[in-house]
Amino acid sequence: MNEPVTREGAAVRVLVVDDQDLVREGIAALLGIQPGIEVVGSARDGAQAVEVAGRCRPDVVLMDVRMPGMDGVAATALLRRQLPGCRIVMLTTFNDDEYVGRALRAGAVGYLLKNLPAAELAQAVRLAHAGVAQFDQAVVVALAAGTPAPDLLTPRETEVLRLISAGATNREIAARLYLSEGTVKNHISRVLSRLGLRDRTQAALYARDNGLI
Repeated sequence: MNEPVTREGAAVRVLVVDDQDLVREGIAALLGIQPGIEVVGSARDGAQAVEVAGRCRPDVVLMDVRMPGMDGVAATALLRRQLPGCRIVMLTTFNDDEYVGRALRAGAVGYLLKNLPAAELAQAVRLAHAGVAQFDQAVVVALAAGTPAPDLLTPRETEVLRLISAGATNREIAARLYLSEGTVKNHISRVLSRLGLRDRTQAALYARDNGLI
């Protein structure tokens, strides 16, 4: 894993949302002892998550998907409108591509499975807070099989992916899109992270397999 990412050493404030008491309390307890993490609240369903988040103003919400009443996807959409600076990561046992696509369209920045070790989950929280999208490898496989790239990427990132696939260099992409090379590098890093890819070659293959070229 990479080194922890936090802003000026401040602890990342986390809200844990899960309808199973044992799971919710276990995640909160495990995260609470990780460096750079402060668990500021918990909730048992989407409606309670929206209410609690309004009070405790978390930096990151770990959100279950399937919950009675308001599910995690609906809660994510509401929270993104009410707290636009809050990062929401879906934490679930389901890697169904339909759920993944819905969650991302609602504004989630990641989709992780609950079998993560505590230290890796804490790092995922730190990275989400820093704006880095996080996806479990099993989720990436499901996405590649059934969810087109535009559901994962912004329109600009999709343009960058297409140009990468065409063999364009960073300088050529920058000239084509009227961007600086530094901005292009940032777009490429986000594309690779969000799609769970290692390099430009994998990005080109992904674009081909998803009909982008």
